[in-house]
Parts: sequence; C-alpha cells; structure tokens
Amino acid sequence: MTTPAAAADDHVFAVRVYYEDTDAAGIVYYASYLKFAERARTEMMRAWGFDTPSLLAREGVMFAVRRGVVDYRAPARLDDHLAISSRVTSLRGASFEVQQIARRDGVDLCRMTFTLACVTAEARPSRLPETIASAIAENSQFVKR
Repeated sequence: MTTPAAAADDHVFAVRVYYEDTDAAGIVYYASYLKFAERARTEMMRAWGFDTPSLLAREGVMFAVRRGVVDYRAPARLDDHLAISSRVTSLRGASFEVQQIARRDGVDLCRMTFTLACVTAEARPSRLPETIASAIAENSQFVKR
C-alpha cells in the first residue's frame, strides 16, 4: 500500500540495506526493521537537541521501549534504499509514542509504533524533564500539550 510522503515535520532517516540486514534469500530480516527504527528515533531526538549520553548526564534520564507494535506489509531487499519516517503522536507525563514507517519509493514496507518510557539510570520510571517535553512538543505538530 502506498501512502503520502512523510509530513513536512516528520523526521526522515535514510537507510541502505546491507547484507547483514538480510536473510539467506536477500530479504530484510524482520528484526532489522527494529534496528532501523531505533537509529531513526535516535537521530530524530539528536536533531531536537538531545542525544542519549548528554540526556543521561544532564537530566539523569534515558528512554526505554515499553511497547512496540510492528506491521510488516511488504519485503525490503538487499541494497534497497529505505526512508524511515518518524513522528511523535502522543506525549504523556513519563512517556511518548512514536509512529515510524519504513518506505521504499513511497511504498510502506513496515509500520511501527513504539511507546518510549522515561527512566532513570537505575531503570526506575521518571517524569519527562520539562526541557525534553517542550522539545518534543515544539517539534511535532501531532502532539497537543
């Protein structure tokens, strides 16, 4: 199924499919999409001004995937060029939800939704620091605060 291109404020991360991402038939292994999504989320947050090491050092928190839903729609293959679009769809006191879509030439290959929980270095739940919640809200038209 083809959907419109990423919205103007979606973060888009380019991925080339390498041999290590595929199975013996040259089709992207299902777990590789999870790695692609993780990289895309990390780069989205970096673009918003916070990366994992400084987030932990400055704010004393990090993010852990609490829930993930993945819908595999069509296969990607060795050497494909994919675009992983990411957008925050909801923001709560201690978590936020990110919708991600892996596309090849405008065709949805994999749709993913992840809930990210804010936790301390000791893996205890924590409220999102205001600086982070503000950055998420400011960079996403899909989030209402």
